[in-house]
Amino acid sequence: MWTTGTVIERIDWNDKLFSLRIRADVEPFIAGQFIKLSQIRDEKRIARAYSLVNAPGKDYVEVLAVAVEDGQLSPDLQALKVGDTIEVTTKASGFMTLDEIPTGALQGPHLWFLATGTAVGPFMSIMETEEPWQRFEKVVLVYGVRKDEDLAYLKQIQALQQKYPDQFIYIPCVTREASKGALSCRIPDGLSSGVIEQAAGLSLSQDDSQVMICGNPGMISDAQTILTEKGLVKNLRRAPGQVTVEKYW
Repeated sequence: MWTTGTVIERIDWNDKLFSLRIRADVEPFIAGQFIKLSQIRDEKRIARAYSLVNAPGKDYVEVLAVAVEDGQLSPDLQALKVGDTIEVTTKASGFMTLDEIPTGALQGPHLWFLATGTAVGPFMSIMETEEPWQRFEKVVLVYGVRKDEDLAYLKQIQALQQKYPDQFIYIPCVTREASKGALSCRIPDGLSSGVIEQAAGLSLSQDDSQVMICGNPGMISDAQTILTEKGLVKNLRRAPGQVTVEKYW
């Protein structure tokens, strides 16, 4: 079911990357889920999925998007201004949530988020809730982008560092330019070489780690291969493991 939402705020992180805050009548959701945005063009609905960046309980929904030049919807979204309207699904979906993570002895003390680009969105939503900080001793965000300007939500990330100084570990990976404080590698390469574990001061292991991966299919595939070599297996409801994934296109 669709409802009409109104843009109440937008942030332009760079000339292609932007966030939209939309007031819409959306049902309660679980942090990490996604909604769909759409427009009717030539009597045909063009719809795309976008993860919710905000935590549940707000009177708006927020998405992080990148305008793709030949995209069917994203250029139109980028053109939206405050006061413009956009169609929004009333019910969120998706399984990139902490509900899917094993509990008890199967959980382990460390939660790792591996994200590329706009796929940091669902992890921002999860980290704005209390659950990860109550369930895990350490929460690690590994955030891979091409350039510094592609890093979104840095103020929120810094606020989390201040709020959870002994729990939260932030590791940016910037691949196409030198960036102060960031690793200069793709996430899979950083996992393979060990520099990500070194930066975190933690080891990725079957006993200690839950890993949630969201991003481009190449990163997910390569990261999964490396994690499998480390003994971590895909998390399934019928067979709990350590690796939970969601492809972003």
